[in-house]
Amino acid sequence: MCKLFYPLSMLSILLLFSCNARQNKSETERQHTFTGKDGEVQLVVLDPGHFHASLLQKFPQRLVNDTVHVYALQGDELDQYMASIEGYNQRADNPTHWQMEVYTGEDYLERMIGDEKGNVVILAGNNGKKTRYIHQSICAGYNVLSDKPMAINREGFELLKETYDSARVRDIYLYDVMTERYDIINTLTRELVNNKELFGDLEVGTADEPAITLQSVHHYYKEVSGNVLVRPAWFYDVDQQGEGMVDVATHLVDLVNWQCFPDEIIDYESDIAITSASHWPTVLTLDDFSRSTRLNAFPDFLQRYLNDSKLEVFGNGKINYQVKGQHVSVAVLWNYEAPPGGGDSYNGHIKGTRASVEIVQDGSVDYVKQLFIVRKPSVDARVFEDKLNEVVAELQKSYPYMSTREISTGRYQIVVPVEFRKGHEDYFGMVAQKYFGFLINRDMPQWEISNTLAKYYVTTTALEIAKNEQ
Repeated sequence: MCKLFYPLSMLSILLLFSCNARQNKSETERQHTFTGKDGEVQLVVLDPGHFHASLLQKFPQRLVNDTVHVYALQGDELDQYMASIEGYNQRADNPTHWQMEVYTGEDYLERMIGDEKGNVVILAGNNGKKTRYIHQSICAGYNVLSDKPMAINREGFELLKETYDSARVRDIYLYDVMTERYDIINTLTRELVNNKELFGDLEVGTADEPAITLQSVHHYYKEVSGNVLVRPAWFYDVDQQGEGMVDVATHLVDLVNWQCFPDEIIDYESDIAITSASHWPTVLTLDDFSRSTRLNAFPDFLQRYLNDSKLEVFGNGKINYQVKGQHVSVAVLWNYEAPPGGGDSYNGHIKGTRASVEIVQDGSVDYVKQLFIVRKPSVDARVFEDKLNEVVAELQKSYPYMSTREISTGRYQIVVPVEFRKGHEDYFGMVAQKYFGFLINRDMPQWEISNTLAKYYVTTTALEIAKNEQ
């Protein structure tokens, strides 16, 4: 059994020893070469406590075997997951055909490892347990596709580093579900930012005026797939769910790396510097909590977060840091409920020497995410517009539905009609397809691993700084 509670000097030795001791014949057989044959990806779903677990199965995938092995405790979270899967199986349009084999004993983790079924573990649930689940699954020889965050504190980050070392030794793949890369607005942002003739070079910025500013707003009370999302009570415990800056902020830090430093290896030890970090709570009444969880009282483990009979959840956070010298600011906000007509939102500003790119999702655009590029006043207007038209014409070869229009002097909207956009729930299947491609082709780039570690270094180190400055 892999151990977690040892001084760091002993941790590396124990983890490596325990993982190496597990490399037996059955593990080697599980690491068979993926060829792309129908059904050869055999899923194991471990403790599915978050609705993202079911979204990874929302659409049929030719490579994935219909038989799925589930290991979890019996309870509301498992029931909600199974109800979602049954809904996918029973729908009239593009139904799935999942056959679920479920084990619900107290020893579900040990049973999963002992049963040696499947070859890819899906993880989406309690984040306080997730890093240990990832590590023990890798030790047992499974490939792992994990929902974010894969680590929510410094201890988890150190274990994650060890786990990547173990995965490399076994030639198995651990992958983070970074769905936001598949949003068309984010994809086009990456294209614009990396066109030097249009955007120029990324500005350096300062701590007060960063070159890159991203903000994400989420809501505790929301609907998913047309139904009110029932949150588990532990979702409000930051020791189990993680604070906003180590949870949602993983998407923002990932977008910084992916959009502004594409295909570059980012070394967290030499390329990252944290400037400052802060966090603050969202306050929920018991009525707010009850609407979200369907529980009529705060459980015992949340009592320490109560202040004047109200629950304080540290979902909000801001991180100022540098990547390869460029100044970045990312912020995460958790409100209770979205305004009328609104929902989760994302806003960003990336500054170049010739233009800046803006992502706007607020009341001014009816909360529909929109993309703009703004010419610097020093750049010739005719030259800039000619170049923009050239870039858009090239992008239309891949995205024929997009266009551009000038909103005001020097400010242009990159128009992407809503009917041509995929939804958030679609992105999970797209991530899975990307991951399965890595399993078949054995071509996951090194930057995926180094930049994932850099991402979790940023979030977990920022959390320590915020707590120390509180």
